[in-house]
Amino acid sequence: MAPYHMSYKGKGYLCSPSPKMIFACSGASDTGEITDRVARKLSREGLCKMFCLAGIGGWVNWILTSTNKASKILVIDGCPLNCAQKTLEHSGFEEFEHICLADLGFEKGKSPVTEEIVDAVACHIRGLAMYIWNK
Repeated sequence: MAPYHMSYKGKGYLCSPSPKMIFACSGASDTGEITDRVARKLSREGLCKMFCLAGIGGWVNWILTSTNKASKILVIDGCPLNCAQKTLEHSGFEEFEHICLADLGFEKGKSPVTEEIVDAVACHIRGLAMYIWNK
């Protein structure tokens, strides 16, 4: 059976201007905390709107509908388990950009959460997102 929100596709919902969204794994590890803080920072800056990953996994109707309306989606995972990516995929989302902190050299359990690291990761992701979204 197709995911519940798939019924919204093709009914004009994707035609209107809509926000760019960011989802972070926000996991219990240090790298999960970094993804959460980076997503919140980028959202506060206005680059994108941080949205609820748990609502995607829980198939909350208005969250699925709002996400379907997003013009762009960026997903940040803290480790190679890629839980955030898998959550969106299991809910039927296919078109999004994915960044894993492990690919940037961060190791789960060995990455201290500091403002300097959050700022550096946010700067990297900001530049990457601007490049990808403006192709």
